[in-house]
Amino acid sequence: MRRTTFLALSALLTLAPCAPLLAQGKGTIGISMPTKGSQRWIADGDNMVKSFKALGYQADLQYADDEIPNQLAQLENMVTKGVKALVVASIDGSTLSGVLQKAAEKGVKVVAYDRLIRGSKNVDYYTTFDNFQVGVLQAESIVNRLGLKQGKGPFNLEVFAGSPDDNNSGFFYDGAMSVLKPYLDSGKLVVRSKQMGAMKVGILRWDTATAQARMDNLMSAYYGKEKLHAVLSPADILSIGIISSLKSLGYGSASQPMPVITGQDADLPSVKAILRGDQTSTVFKDTRQLAKVTAELVDAVLSGRAPQVNDTKTYNNGIKVVPSYLLKPVAVDATNWKPVLVDSGYYKESQLK
Repeated sequence: MRRTTFLALSALLTLAPCAPLLAQGKGTIGISMPTKGSQRWIADGDNMVKSFKALGYQADLQYADDEIPNQLAQLENMVTKGVKALVVASIDGSTLSGVLQKAAEKGVKVVAYDRLIRGSKNVDYYTTFDNFQVGVLQAESIVNRLGLKQGKGPFNLEVFAGSPDDNNSGFFYDGAMSVLKPYLDSGKLVVRSKQMGAMKVGILRWDTATAQARMDNLMSAYYGKEKLHAVLSPADILSIGIISSLKSLGYGSASQPMPVITGQDADLPSVKAILRGDQTSTVFKDTRQLAKVTAELVDAVLSGRAPQVNDTKTYNNGIKVVPSYLLKPVAVDATNWKPVLVDSGYYKESQLK
């Protein structure tokens, strides 16, 4: 009896030190983010590290400073070091085919994160938000604030789009145009510059200064005596530049109120701008949920289970339709910022003062 007890205790003592190793023994996931220049990507990276660690993985998180060669070098290094999977928010989704081929040859699974990677057969899954719906929400903000459904108008509108090398830009633009086109066709909305099309009005690398300079040029060329009533901006990082341009021209005063200005990502400076009345709305994409969905998808794949996807038709990267998981975006303005952003725990109310 005592010998049996001793052997059992010995076995437990032998196994006990291995328990922490088992919890952390699932390997390393490479996480490649484009830049720290936007608050949202910092949040994405932090949330993903937490989500993977909660599932027993180590995370190698790297930012590429919006430089394509940096991202390529970082991904190659991750593959060389033996990561189990790559989660990639690409700078230019058409430049990664070579490194992803190397990843595939080593059995490394690849998940495109928020931005679709184009031109490669070696993209296994895609996790993102419903990007078409993001554009719909932005356009609806303009329609509702201007009273277009009630027949008001005409109003002057200028249009911005995201980076031409970001696959999401086209979805944002098309979603917005699906709402705005009837008002453009009827003349209730007028683009005085006549500059339209996602490629023509796109802002490379989502650069704030470039957006500000383009707004300066538009106002100088087309709005000498005319007032601007609305700006379709696809992201907060561009809205900040647009607002700076307009404020330098006297917009934001009692006699010349700010036009309707949209955005996306619910970046802290832009939420504050909404509370000040400088920006009209943003679209909130809860990166905590996106990180969780992504980590769970990767864990399922690496564990031999079928991952959860909810879209197998929409996202064709030019080589294949990439199985995707889409989350729902939420429109945020001065009427609902508190329940959406504060009560959910995304921000503390003190951060917004």
